[in-house]
Amino acid sequence: MNFKNKALAGILAIAFAASVSSCHIYKKFEMPDEVSPEVKEALQSAPDSTAYGNLTWQQVFTDPLLQDYITRALANNVNLENAKLNVDIARANLLGAKLSYLPSVAFTPNGAGASYAHSDMSWTYTLPVAISWEIDVFAKLLNNKWAAQTAVDLQGYYLQAVQSQIIGGVASCYYTIATLNSQLELSRQTAEIWAKSVDIMKDYKEAGRVTQAAVVQSEAQYWSILGQITDLESSLVQANNAMSVLLNESPATWEVPASARLEVPQILRDGVPMRELAQRPDVRVAEQSLAAAYYTTNSARAAFYPGITISSNGGFTNLLGSFIKNPGDWFIQLAGQLTAPLFSRGKNIARLKGAKIQQQQALNSFEHTLVQAASEVNNYLVAVDKAGEKSKYLSKQVANLEEAVEDTNLLLAYDGKTTYLEVLNAQSSLLSAQMSLLSNELSREQALINLYQSLGGGR
Repeated sequence: MNFKNKALAGILAIAFAASVSSCHIYKKFEMPDEVSPEVKEALQSAPDSTAYGNLTWQQVFTDPLLQDYITRALANNVNLENAKLNVDIARANLLGAKLSYLPSVAFTPNGAGASYAHSDMSWTYTLPVAISWEIDVFAKLLNNKWAAQTAVDLQGYYLQAVQSQIIGGVASCYYTIATLNSQLELSRQTAEIWAKSVDIMKDYKEAGRVTQAAVVQSEAQYWSILGQITDLESSLVQANNAMSVLLNESPATWEVPASARLEVPQILRDGVPMRELAQRPDVRVAEQSLAAAYYTTNSARAAFYPGITISSNGGFTNLLGSFIKNPGDWFIQLAGQLTAPLFSRGKNIARLKGAKIQQQQALNSFEHTLVQAASEVNNYLVAVDKAGEKSKYLSKQVANLEEAVEDTNLLLAYDGKTTYLEVLNAQSSLLSAQMSLLSNELSREQALINLYQSLGGGR
């Protein structure tokens, strides 16, 4: 065995010996022991396709007009487009990490001329191709590749989160506009009724059945309703503008029927299943952030070990040793290099210490994200349940008040057994109850949208 082969063998032997003590840097990321088995199993389980959060948005939002708006928003939204570009960037970085395993090749031709004591110019030239290949004995390239793959996954979950927000935002705007349209219709109808009531009160005053105070109070209520209408019209413009921003289109009045209501598949839940929480984009982002911190720590560990590079030069030259030969001839050179850190150990120790701390921070953030996710989903589950319960009560209240308004109007018109104050109170209470019922229906719809989004919906 010649000296060059012995040297290369010695390098590989040293590398192998060191690799025995550093085998942990070859391990792919696994959830640490601090994380409960239930969470680990949930993260590894396939999504339940029948769960509310795993339904496609077309299955949840079945209104054709709303589906059209959501489709337009997904096609035009700038934030979603940027999120998609971030995924492309991460994929490009992953490709670069994979290509790092291949040798680098460079073509570096050079030439020179020399003349001594007025002699003829002597030309030399070399046309070399240099090949350099880093042997990934200590998983430096491997951890970089895994970290790059983690970045792709992380950006993919960010994309899912942005898409979910857009879908939820459009749906929320849609049903807000529908509710405002309903409230406007109701308020305008009530204003017409009150305008007639004012005229009736004036006639009653002329007939001596009511006082001027009754006329004034009925007019005051009429002006109050008109004031509410202006507030509703202003809110409607704002809701339409919000929809325009989501669709990335010029401000417009969007066509939304006042009768639009959200009806979703029945949700049967007894608590918050961890398997569904695991599908949330923010939980997956926290998981991938923890994985990225793990690979950063592994890279910091790998920095303690030497780098091994095999290089080769070959090509055509007319400079062979100290002689110039024309025509030239082929040549080839082979070398191995081991670069071991000697005076940067303190820096590497500090880097590893910092990486371990960041990994612990990522673990803390992951655990907190899970707790926050469970709390958020539970809040929306309760909100949906209580809003449905409240709607039943408000519907009964509206029915009773409608009967009360009819009775008081009849009593005032024919029997005179009631006062104008009772009529005003009954009508005012009815309008208030009707508006509350519509607002509560919107609260229920928004809770359903938020619940769907909080469970990772929006695929």
